[in-house]
Amino acid sequence: MNSFTGVQALVTVMQRLRDPVGGCPWDLQQSMASLIPYTLEEAYEVAAAITAGEPAAIKDELGDLLFQVVFYAQLGKEQELFDLDAIAGATAEKLMRRHPHVFGEQQALSDAEIKAQWEQIKSEERAEQGQSDSVFDGIADNLPSILMAQKLQKRAATVGFDWSEMAPVIAKIREELAEVEDEIRANDNAKIAAEIGDLLFAVVNLARHAQVNPEHALRLTNHKFKQRFQWIETQLAQQQRRPEELSLDELEAYWQQAKQQLNHVESKK
Repeated sequence: MNSFTGVQALVTVMQRLRDPVGGCPWDLQQSMASLIPYTLEEAYEVAAAITAGEPAAIKDELGDLLFQVVFYAQLGKEQELFDLDAIAGATAEKLMRRHPHVFGEQQALSDAEIKAQWEQIKSEERAEQGQSDSVFDGIADNLPSILMAQKLQKRAATVGFDWSEMAPVIAKIREELAEVEDEIRANDNAKIAAEIGDLLFAVVNLARHAQVNPEHALRLTNHKFKQRFQWIETQLAQQQRRPEELSLDELEAYWQQAKQQLNHVESKK
């Protein structure tokens, strides 16, 4: 194998894996479509490593995600569509085009002006590509629901469909929660699902206004919930008991202990 290092070494490995004669059978069977689940999985693993704050794991997972990009580039090269250099070059050009305040002679802008300019440039790009006039053009239909909600709200905000203050955002959540309660009392499952969807959409909007990433916030809460419940499982195992053997009140008492204990541990870090 050639003595390449860094990105070129990874490209060389990818070429060997896709070699029709001596390559890996699994890699040779893959297509861009078949790689999608693995790419999504690797992206989530990067997020998990970052959340855990483990530099070695972050480096490792970013490498796995980079390999996915190199894999797509190799497939594109084989089909004479594009290669890794073309991908990188096009991305560099796009970023320079979208940052005239950095790469051009434009004067310094405020954060709000930079965001507005970014959306305006993207809108012009979509128009040049022959997309329709919808503000939602370019948003993929298969995005995770929370990310989709966030993007829809951001795009609508670019044309003025947004609250400028936090109070009506919070009021909307209360309104949607009341509607969920109404449908629960009416026992209409289809309407309950619809109203819960509205409630979740409103909560994502609150996160956006509070400048909090809702996916990250929920991931942290999931991790916290898992840690606390596993602490309960550990305590019960020491007593040779299982969670299902306890009443809800007993589990709640352990839950409060878990909160206190783990919060104390976190405060020492």
